[in-house]
Amino acid sequence: MTDFSELLKADSGQPARSIQLVDGNSFTEWLKAQPERARTAVTAQKFSGKGYEYAILPGDRADEWSVVSGVANVDSLSSWCLAKLAEVLPAGTYRLSERRPGPAMLGWLTAQYGFERYRRDDTPIGARVLLTDDVRRIEPAILLAEAVAMVRDMVNTPAADMGPPHLEEAAGAIASAYGARMDVTQGDALATGYPMIHAVGRAADRAFAPRLIELTWGDPKHPKIAIVGKGVCFDSGGLDIKPSAGMRIMKKDMGGAAHALALAKLVMASRLPVHLHVLVPAVENAISGNAFRPGDVLATRKGLTVEIGNTDAEGRLVLGDALTKAVEDSPELILDFATLTGAARVALGPDLPALFSNDEPMAQALIQAGTNADDPLWRLPLWGAYGDMLKSDIADVNNAGEGGFAGSITAALFLQKFVADTIAWAHFDTFAWRPSAKPGRPKGGDALGLRAAFAMLQARYVREA
Repeated sequence: MTDFSELLKADSGQPARSIQLVDGNSFTEWLKAQPERARTAVTAQKFSGKGYEYAILPGDRADEWSVVSGVANVDSLSSWCLAKLAEVLPAGTYRLSERRPGPAMLGWLTAQYGFERYRRDDTPIGARVLLTDDVRRIEPAILLAEAVAMVRDMVNTPAADMGPPHLEEAAGAIASAYGARMDVTQGDALATGYPMIHAVGRAADRAFAPRLIELTWGDPKHPKIAIVGKGVCFDSGGLDIKPSAGMRIMKKDMGGAAHALALAKLVMASRLPVHLHVLVPAVENAISGNAFRPGDVLATRKGLTVEIGNTDAEGRLVLGDALTKAVEDSPELILDFATLTGAARVALGPDLPALFSNDEPMAQALIQAGTNADDPLWRLPLWGAYGDMLKSDIADVNNAGEGGFAGSITAALFLQKFVADTIAWAHFDTFAWRPSAKPGRPKGGDALGLRAAFAMLQARYVREA
């Protein structure tokens, strides 16, 4: 993983090149105040002060130069306004003139992320170091960047190297680092206690056997919270097999688990005053002679019976058993993350996770936290009338709605059947993938909804501490 601690340093007056920020309102006056050589350089580089534009300004001596960069609003920096600079400037040390970077620290860091596990190019890439005198924000920014990078690394890793045992290994590393307890259920115990997790994962190779991974951390006297993440390490679609194009990036189908583990790490590293329970049902939805079938009826940990309308709607099955276990400990809130439906992507595109919640205050807190953190969410309704689409003629419920309408809503309604009404619950239907690059956000795996969730938890529990 990228060493972000080397990219953000306390400003002790060490030598550094200056970065001047301007926006559409300040550009003209700024340009008038510049010497002729600077105005000439700006014109030659076609810099007009727009966001993500930049220009190199000559100094008095040959080796002296500084940077001017456009942002949307110089008085309210976003997480990503410095990200382009961190991607394109020469290696070296920089500081902002006249202002602190604030939230833009995150983009500066994540812009220098790279997934190099499978590359053989050993050419060193120079670091771009940002200085700040706002030292209290350095460690939190690094923690956030590390959490984002963790999600990216896990999602970018091919399924052969990120199967159920590898998810267990990642959870174990977090448990060891922060003194959490880890419990893993698999084999006969899984078949008895978590029948849907077992059914979805049983067709996989023995080395990739299904399991439920659990972490517990924190003082039992503190408020109990649960975080659940869908860990489908590869999704072939099962016997309702996906076409090859639909299977191409299904290594990302454990993105919910990656979000859950990264959020758990943030909670632990920040020592939030909570009693945390993390649950990751880890499976591969494979095809073999013992794969579960369309038309099968599955038992569940909760006692409901589920008719399988589509084996490619498997994520909600494994989450159902995991949510049931989370409810048994009576937490005051449950957050679940899942790369659950293509319908959410059709409705909202890749950038906006669909948010569902049975609790109005928590939903509003999440949306506001996402807005403040440049990690937006979009709430969709738990529209109860659509529950009729999940009716089964032979079981308590069908796992896939008929007709193709409201796919993300019916999936959320299915999950809601496994959550007690008395527990505040939020479900994130996230893509965990960026199909094209943006400054600070390369193509590939990405954390979408992670920072919003953490900001909400911080606001809720740090205030109460």
